[in-house]
Amino acid sequence: MKMLTATALLICAAQVAAAQDMVTYDTQQEFDDVIFGLENAILDEGLVIDHVSHVGEMLERTRADVGSDVVLFTHAEVYTFCSATLSRKVMEADPTNIRYCPYGIFVSQNAETPETVTIGYRTMPEGAMKEVEELLDSITRNALGLD
Repeated sequence: MKMLTATALLICAAQVAAAQDMVTYDTQQEFDDVIFGLENAILDEGLVIDHVSHVGEMLERTRADVGSDVVLFTHAEVYTFCSATLSRKVMEADPTNIRYCPYGIFVSQNAETPETVTIGYRTMPEGAMKEVEELLDSITRNALGLD
């Protein structure tokens, strides 16, 4: 993975989306480097990647079938995983927290701005789920080499 200079790290500053429902980090790192960092950050937490959803490939493959000529992403993937320990903790606090599992982190490269790769996750509600959000943020930051 390419190391970022101090100036480039500033570009990775967190951005809370206007809708306040996700946190994103933008970087100038290569998409494959961010994916490599994300996979390692998840594994470094002792977690198993449940699934990788290749959203960008699916959207491109089905673009003509749905009558669109818009190319949205150069690359876009969503990684899902769970933590048995943390999931048990948050579901013991409130069994309806099951609706947030598995947890996901997305990485995308918009076709209109291919020089920027975005990595992020959905925010979690107040209460026990904030601990999951802290985990997601830690993994995301580690993927970029920020922690």
